[in-house]
Amino acid sequence: MKALIIDDERLARVELRRLLLPYKEINIVGEAVNVEDALKKITELSPDLIFLDIQMPGKNGFELLEELDSVPTVIFTTAYDEYALKAFEYNAMDYLLKPIEPKRLEEAVKKIIERNRKNIFEQLDHPVLSEEDQVFVKDGERCWFVKLSSVRLFESEGNYVRLYFEEFKPLILRTLNYLDERLDNKTFFRANRKHIINLKYIENIEPWMNGGLLVKLKGGVKIEVSRRQAIKFKDMLSL
Repeated sequence: MKALIIDDERLARVELRRLLLPYKEINIVGEAVNVEDALKKITELSPDLIFLDIQMPGKNGFELLEELDSVPTVIFTTAYDEYALKAFEYNAMDYLLKPIEPKRLEEAVKKIIERNRKNIFEQLDHPVLSEEDQVFVKDGERCWFVKLSSVRLFESEGNYVRLYFEEFKPLILRTLNYLDERLDNKTFFRANRKHIINLKYIENIEPWMNGGLLVKLKGGVKIEVSRRQAIKFKDMLSL
C-alpha cells in the first residue's frame, strides 16, 4: 500500500517514518511539506493512503482534500484535538494526535489493512460494471431495476450517492470512490470530487475557469470538469 506523509514539520515526518517501519504493508513513497507540494506528489505518485497534518503554512489539510477529485484513504496526524469531528466529515479512517502513540498507530494501520483485504475480496466478487448491467435501487418505499446506461449522473452526498435517471434521483448507500472503481471508464468519467458523468449524455462542452471544462448533459444539468480531470477528459475524447 503506497503512502504519502504530508506535514510541514521535518521532525514529525521523520518520527512517523520511524513508527511505520514495522509495517511492511505500508510503503512510504514520498513526503510533502504543504498543500501545493502535496497536490503535486499525489498526482505523481497516486498514493493509496495519506498521513495528513491539518495546520500547515498557507492552506490546511481540509483545503487539500477539497481540491482533490479522488481522495485516498486519510489518516489525520495533528497536535490539535478540536478538529476531530470535522475530520470524520471528510470520511477519515482515523485521527491521531501528536505525539503519536505507537499503540494508536498500530490500531489505525490494522484497520486499514483489514479494510483493504475486504476490498480485494469485494473486487473479486464484483467485476467492472458496464452500461449494460442492471442494478437494484431502493429509496424509501420505491424500488427500481436500473440499467446503468440510463444513469446520466452520479452525485456524491457524503457516504451516499444520488443517481440521476429519467425523472428520478434516488440515494444509494455507496461512496463515489467505490463507484469510480467499479464503473466502466469507457462510459463513465469522474468529472470532479463530487460527480461521475455518463459520457453518452454529453450535449455540449465549453472551456471553463482555471483550465477546466463545463459539460452540459442532456436534460440541462451542467457539470464542471476540474482542471486535472480536464486533461484526461481531452485525451479520452481527443479534443
